[in-house]
Amino acid sequence: MNILRSLVVLAVTGLLSVASYADETCMSPYMAKIQGQEDFVYVWTLGVPGVGDEQDKLVTVDVNPESANYGKVIASLSVGGRNEAHHTGLTDDRRYLWASGLDTSKIFIFDVHTDPAKPSLHKTITDFVAKSGGVVGPHTNYALPGRMMLTGLSNNRDHGGRTALVEYTNAGEYVATHWMPTGDNLQGAEKSGQYADGYGYDVRVLPRKNLMLTSSFTGWNNYMMNMGAMMADPEAMKAFGNTMVVWDMHARQPRKILDVPGSPLEIRCAWSPEHDYCFTSTALTSKVWLVYLDEEGQWQAKAVGDIGDAAKIPLPVDISIANDDTRLWVNTWNDGMTRLFDISDPHNARQIYEKKIGTQVNMVSQSWDGKRVYYTSSLLANWDKTEPAGPDLQYIKVYDWDGKALQPAFAIDFLAEKLGAPHQMRFGAHSLYGSKADIASR
Repeated sequence: MNILRSLVVLAVTGLLSVASYADETCMSPYMAKIQGQEDFVYVWTLGVPGVGDEQDKLVTVDVNPESANYGKVIASLSVGGRNEAHHTGLTDDRRYLWASGLDTSKIFIFDVHTDPAKPSLHKTITDFVAKSGGVVGPHTNYALPGRMMLTGLSNNRDHGGRTALVEYTNAGEYVATHWMPTGDNLQGAEKSGQYADGYGYDVRVLPRKNLMLTSSFTGWNNYMMNMGAMMADPEAMKAFGNTMVVWDMHARQPRKILDVPGSPLEIRCAWSPEHDYCFTSTALTSKVWLVYLDEEGQWQAKAVGDIGDAAKIPLPVDISIANDDTRLWVNTWNDGMTRLFDISDPHNARQIYEKKIGTQVNMVSQSWDGKRVYYTSSLLANWDKTEPAGPDLQYIKVYDWDGKALQPAFAIDFLAEKLGAPHQMRFGAHSLYGSKADIASR
């Protein structure tokens, strides 16, 4: 497919994206939608020394209350070794799940459509660093039409935070590398504040505004270091991102670099066609930030809410926006809390609810209807807490949400089950693909 045709496909799909919402509210608007109750959650899990086979693995949990296996692990597929298993993403047709490792830079592509209850390993990409021109640490795997856009966290020259976006086809073929703009190479972007650090972390799009937005974290030198040692190292603590980059999505061109001090992590964009904004949270300064289109048609960024007590370093990690853009779940890893913010006025995020989930908490995924909220515990192998060992340390926990309080549905202790440390979650369902006979006939 040539570049002109690609741009046309992107433009047309963007016009249709409002009607093609994904079931998890943090998913790409280009993805196929699960209708109703999800059947499975696929959990990308870190191997832990001394636990089970010690390997990274994709764990499948049955989450349909009508199933005889509800709340149970029904499949586990190990990939060999420990790769610093971190984030995953489904292709736009939801047939394949991409899962990446921050240490080895390997990418594992799982077939989740042939048998959704028992995924298989379809392909392993082992030359990501070489193909990309030196990008290290593939993080976000984000669906575009026929493509996967991957964010890097580092590079193979100094293992610092300067990095790039890397584009692949759904079939796993390398397409292009798009380096983050830096102070010495702005690539035509406007430097709107103090920073142009070239760091990366997450990526999201608003197709109707031709917006692609990236955030920033830290490089391999830091995320593979013991957390206590890193926080005691003044130089290491300087090596965190302070920017978000506004890109022309179709041209893959950086347009503006926004100052967002304190390491902005996950990005969640509004779903309503009347809402031209996205949210993030800053790990080091514990704030909710808004990236929005101002009255002059310019993208701006500002802090709009506090997350806990920044002096106690709660460490905001994952966030999840409601489908009507009125609520935002925010997890803080260090204190194991989840907090719900009212964002009906996006310029004033107000906390309205909180609950302690465990000794630590990282990822949060909510169903599209907002009635179910999923939590997992692991952040990074060298950052995770080790005590007290028990059901609140490394887990998946599922709650029902009635609009007022989280009510426990079920939980699985991943250490007791000898599975490892659970990180990223993605939903699956039989209804997406029909019967095996139907799939074979297509």
